[in-house]
Amino acid sequence: MILSLLTHALLGSSFFWNGFVGALEDTKHGSNQEALGFGIDGERYKTACPDYKHYSVVPHRPLSKGPLALPYQRPSPHCRTFSSSLVEEIIEEISARMEDKDLARIFENAFPNTLDTTVRWHVDSTEKHKRYRDGSWEGAQSFIVTGDINAEWLRDSTNQLAQYQALAKKDKRLETLILGAINTQAEYVIESPYCNAFQPPPPSGEPAVNNGQDDTVHPAYEPSRVFECKYELDSLAHFLALGNQFHNSTGSKAFLNSRWYIALDTILEVLTEQAKPTFNSATGKFEKNEYLFRRMTNRGTETLSLSGIGNPLGAGTGLIRSAFRPSDDATILGFFIPANAMMAVELKRTAELLKSAGKDALAGRLKEQGETIEKGVWEHGVVTNKIYGEVFAFEVDGYGSSILMDDANLPSLLALPLLGFVDANNKVYRNTRKMILDRAGNPYCLVGKAFSGVGGPHVGLQHAWPMSRLVQAMTSNDDDEIKQVLNNVRDTSKLGLIHESVNVGRVADYTRSWFAWANSVFAQTILDLAARKPHLIFGEGAKPFVIA
Repeated sequence: MILSLLTHALLGSSFFWNGFVGALEDTKHGSNQEALGFGIDGERYKTACPDYKHYSVVPHRPLSKGPLALPYQRPSPHCRTFSSSLVEEIIEEISARMEDKDLARIFENAFPNTLDTTVRWHVDSTEKHKRYRDGSWEGAQSFIVTGDINAEWLRDSTNQLAQYQALAKKDKRLETLILGAINTQAEYVIESPYCNAFQPPPPSGEPAVNNGQDDTVHPAYEPSRVFECKYELDSLAHFLALGNQFHNSTGSKAFLNSRWYIALDTILEVLTEQAKPTFNSATGKFEKNEYLFRRMTNRGTETLSLSGIGNPLGAGTGLIRSAFRPSDDATILGFFIPANAMMAVELKRTAELLKSAGKDALAGRLKEQGETIEKGVWEHGVVTNKIYGEVFAFEVDGYGSSILMDDANLPSLLALPLLGFVDANNKVYRNTRKMILDRAGNPYCLVGKAFSGVGGPHVGLQHAWPMSRLVQAMTSNDDDEIKQVLNNVRDTSKLGLIHESVNVGRVADYTRSWFAWANSVFAQTILDLAARKPHLIFGEGAKPFVIA
């Protein structure tokens, strides 16, 4: 009987899995699923696992005990792509303590979502896999996909793993997973530093996928290695952030190998190239940028203006150009302030790391570069608005022009304190935050009867991103504001998962049921509040929950 059921599952029937897996699950993490694994080959079982892209759009039992009765959306333990007993312990403790059982169910689904569904390939340093004469792909490796696309974004994967960083010192498997992610990202940066999203690593044996676009890009890239090649400054900053977070949490410098140093040198070359103005400051002669991008499209946000060059940028700012935003939308004015702020912070953090490793000269170079970018942000990225006063611009061009707005994707202006660039009480940031969260100040601050939040041109003018609301909570000290945000996000998460975006007028209209990055940001928000404001989620007088 079981064999015939598994055979039916291979046909991809989500109805079948909704009933079959739901019947196996009990009210405590679906523990009855484990019984099915007795005497069954795990690898053969996995061939019967449904595609989570389809599984995630169907509600599964048991339902939460809250008024929304939210579904349990974790795949069977036998279908999960990675497991951690420490993660399970934290889910158990936090969800049991949370008063709002619907929020608890979302945390239960969201906190492990990256591990459950996106670790498509992982080997530790003891496992044999294909190696190359140049020393590439040595040691632990981890391929972390964004969710419903079988490709890894540097930015997304760093954020997807962020909530596990504090656990890595206590869980060797998590430590090795994150170490592998750093090593894999290093190979991607070396391969194509101007690209944002990558194919499965060659040693994994997984097939490459086509993004379906017609792009002309310089420098040229190998499509079997690269999924998409939009140059985004924050992608390189996120590579540095992944290592900095790992070292800060574990104290380990194991990732400081020869390949990581090559990746770092590659990043520094890109920063040098992308700090150049459009016109030579001495001669006034036009100088073509090292990076060009053209896409055959009818959407202006999907390609660069002026035949792939982008709008002109001025000299002497200290800022670094970014052709695209973290939303994968093209910049209008190429000095994208949130990414510059993030790069400044991560360069200085990496400098401290390298200094502790005895690399004083290199550390000094990174510190100087970080301080130059930071100075550029304050000198050119702060403008005066007649309503809000001094605020951070979203983009500038070095000629005095600026764009005032914010986008939900990280890094954003709203997230500047989370990046470590400013304190949340900084006057310029407070003014900026007020502007961003005001419909009169931010064209992408969207308000509707069903949902409100910051959106962006990536998904149009009616969809706000829950991610922006979660960042709003993490940058607030106001209990009422935080509670309103949590309730708003909860009430738009009918599938027990956090969507990419939600129509502000109708929550049933959303993009992406399965978006691991957004689920990670939700988990990070709950962990932040558990430590910083435990009474908001655990009840009055509750003790903080802090991951030491």
